[in-house]
Amino acid sequence: MTQQSSARTASRLGRALLPLGLLFLAVGVSVALFNPFMSLFLSTEVDAGPIEITVFLIVAPLAGVLASSLIGRLSDRRPIRRALLIGGAAAGLIGTGVTAVVRDYWVLLALAVTAFAVAGSLFPQSFAYARQVLERDDPARAPIGISALRTVFSLAWVAGPPLAALLLGAGGFVWVYGTAALMYGLAALVAIYWLDEVPAPAPRAGDDPVDDRVTAGRWTLWLTAVAFTLLQTPLTLAVQSLPLFIEAELHGDVGDAGLLLGLCAALEIPLMLGLGLLAVRLPLRRLLFTGAACGVAYYALAAVATGLWMLIAGQVLNALFIAAITGLGISYVQNMLPGHPGRATTLFSNAFPLGAMLAGPLFGVAQRFDYRLAYWFCAALCAAGLLLLIVVRNERPPRHA
Repeated sequence: MTQQSSARTASRLGRALLPLGLLFLAVGVSVALFNPFMSLFLSTEVDAGPIEITVFLIVAPLAGVLASSLIGRLSDRRPIRRALLIGGAAAGLIGTGVTAVVRDYWVLLALAVTAFAVAGSLFPQSFAYARQVLERDDPARAPIGISALRTVFSLAWVAGPPLAALLLGAGGFVWVYGTAALMYGLAALVAIYWLDEVPAPAPRAGDDPVDDRVTAGRWTLWLTAVAFTLLQTPLTLAVQSLPLFIEAELHGDVGDAGLLLGLCAALEIPLMLGLGLLAVRLPLRRLLFTGAACGVAYYALAAVATGLWMLIAGQVLNALFIAAITGLGISYVQNMLPGHPGRATTLFSNAFPLGAMLAGPLFGVAQRFDYRLAYWFCAALCAAGLLLLIVVRNERPPRHA
């Protein structure tokens, strides 16, 4: 490729990824605004009891997994991914807009299994759209492109919860959900006026068009999904346990937990970009294995920590783990199904809500016996996920796998 041609490709890629970055930021801020305070909202504003809240927090992610899976399969068959992004943003706008003013539990539960479930498809569909753009314009840079866009979600989560707390103090949940609705509206406008439709993924040479009916391929995909579910369960379990662990075992306070979470988020962003650059030159599998091993090391360190300084020092390991699994994991699963980016990204993204559901009972056990047990659970889950990734090899090794 000549220098002039390379410059044209970079310019075209930049024009395509810039609006995607804005869409990612808008969606990320929306989710970061309302997700962390959902239990508080249901308890204080809706006056829902413990059983109703538990039902809501189980049914909502299950509906999101089902909707994302169905939309993911549909998106790979026809050139409708841009339309699906618009539809997902519109669903989020409706869901958050109604939630800003309605306080009826059953109406909100109905929204959770319809509008919010469809809006949940924005995350995998955005990455699937990005993957097709990268494959079209510069396939070699697909891992760094995906990792760079993933950092936008990290940035949104750095800013979203503090903004939500500010809005909550200023105008209550009406302001929180109203702002989230505005962000979804912005995402819809970006998709309508700035994104082009991409064609349906073309079948690759050697890519069986009915690979979901091949037993070996199907088991490889499912076991890989299980591995990422195991690896992402600690992302919820560790955060749930951290404030209580610090208070009960390390004699700290909630402010110390906030310091650690902020430090980890700040480290994740450059590490995610750095790993994306390395993925252009090194095998994705090797980088994923290293990241998972960092997770085992960090959670084992946390389980035996005797002082806050040990957790502070361990945040480099924690950030490496999160950056590798959540940043490179998307590209890894997409590489397993090169002709089905929507299905592949959905398979990966569904691992997080499933892991969050698994984290609930494990947290209950740790709360009953010892908060250190939560971190031993996390270390064991990371080790199991790493072992499963090692054993289950990608049957269609890509350029960088």
